[in-house]
Amino acid sequence: MDPIHLFVPTFRIEETLAEIRVCLEKGWTGLGFKTVEFEDAWKAYTGLPHAHFLNSATAGLHLAVRLLKEHDGWREGDEIISTPLTFVSTNHAIRYEKLRVSFADVDEYLCLDPESVASRLSARTRAVMFVGIGGNTGRLQQIADLCRARGLRLILDASHMAGTRWQGRHVGAEADAAVFSFQAVKNLPTADAGMICFKDAHLDAEVRKWTWLGINKDTYSRTVGGGAYKWHYDVENEGFKYHGNSIMAAIGLVALKYLDQDNAYRRQIASWYDDLLADAVQRVPVASGCESSRHLYQVLADNRDQVMLALHQQQIYPGVHYRDNTIYRTYEYARGSCPRSQEASDRVISLPLHLRLSRAGVERVADGLKQALRFVASST
Repeated sequence: MDPIHLFVPTFRIEETLAEIRVCLEKGWTGLGFKTVEFEDAWKAYTGLPHAHFLNSATAGLHLAVRLLKEHDGWREGDEIISTPLTFVSTNHAIRYEKLRVSFADVDEYLCLDPESVASRLSARTRAVMFVGIGGNTGRLQQIADLCRARGLRLILDASHMAGTRWQGRHVGAEADAAVFSFQAVKNLPTADAGMICFKDAHLDAEVRKWTWLGINKDTYSRTVGGGAYKWHYDVENEGFKYHGNSIMAAIGLVALKYLDQDNAYRRQIASWYDDLLADAVQRVPVASGCESSRHLYQVLADNRDQVMLALHQQQIYPGVHYRDNTIYRTYEYARGSCPRSQEASDRVISLPLHLRLSRAGVERVADGLKQALRFVASST
């Protein structure tokens, strides 16, 4: 019996190699060339006005916080409200800039609950960090409305949301900065990469300097203008080396062509799970009006760890997204402040979901989960 894994990325190998080959033949594998092409393709696909290609979504989240802080004059100790139910890079990006993470609780979609966010506002709140977990929009529009009403910035951690649409429009326009991930197992996979999409044209121009060590002209723009490498430039700030490269962009360009098709199949897999698990386990719903990327299919089960072990015995390997960040030493100051997040952290299971999973594979996972649930219930 072959194992069924949580994630198995799929690449159109020959088409991708042909796109990479162009980089190798041209002799341009770094910043520029394909990165510019991918940025343009991403803007055309999403309808967002600006996009800058990065080496990771984590870099993008850091830059979103950094540039909004610089632009708005935030001070050390100011607060950003965020979710504890996320990968730690979401909240690390806030702490990198010496800002305080103020945690709000999650709702039934495992996204930030607007009522909880409103209850955590303080005189030092400067922004909200919303995570579209699994590709779900949750109550993003209500959070956006709250931010506008209170004069707060909204940062969208859209790491799971490549291809997610709400009421027919790709997500991202609601936020001051939206950050997407193209990490190895995401819906649009490369080896690792990301995209930051600022609403403000000035911030889009600024972030291009911050990702290239504060240098105000990148090597590509200094070369393509007149054919000769132009070595005169200024260094305007102590930026980072966060830019993407043309090899990752070439992989991304091919994956983008198939993203809607691939996400449609992911939604088909989710529909199969819905039918097979309807009366067996509590499922995390998708918000009304959300056409989710379906990066994750999540269920909630009591005695989760035992259920996971029982699935492993059947060579089925699900995941956990995520552990409540307040259980970690770095964020333990907020432990116990978000009970719904804590409960979800103890119960959530992400079932296998990837393009190589067939209907038969979904049936095997669903049957295996039912068996695991029965076994654990009978032994506790």
